Amino acid sequence: MNRIRRIKLPKIEDRRGNLSVLENDILPFTFKRVYYLYDVPSGASRGGHAHKEQSEFLIALSGSFDVLINTGFETQIYTLNRPDEGLLIPNGYWRELDNFSSGGICLVLASDVFKEPDYIRNLDDFLASKML
Repeated sequence: MNRIRRIKLPKIEDRRGNLSVLENDILPFTFKRVYYLYDVPSGASRGGHAHKEQSEFLIALSGSFDVLINTGFETQIYTLNRPDEGLLIPNGYWRELDNFSSGGICLVLASDVFKEPDYIRNLDDFLASKML
């Protein structure tokens, strides 16, 4: 399925603290790269691109942030603020990450290693590709 969706992660509750597990069988892809965004200044935006092939899974490990998704035809905003739930973003969607709370941390699991040719970094180019 090539659609944006929230995926709930297993949560093991314990009086000593909670634990969530993320294994490859939870996602529709095997992740090949993991990175995280943190110390994002107030008012700053991250992302601002689409992928031709790569899919990503985003989790708010701490705090919160908004993920603006543009399909080329409509825009939707997803707020991530739970470490036991993530947002699956398949390829072909423009994404921007905004409104990071103080201490907000975004963990990203990507379906591939970094490849610059996979990125569409200009919104007009992205929108034009959707009109083809």
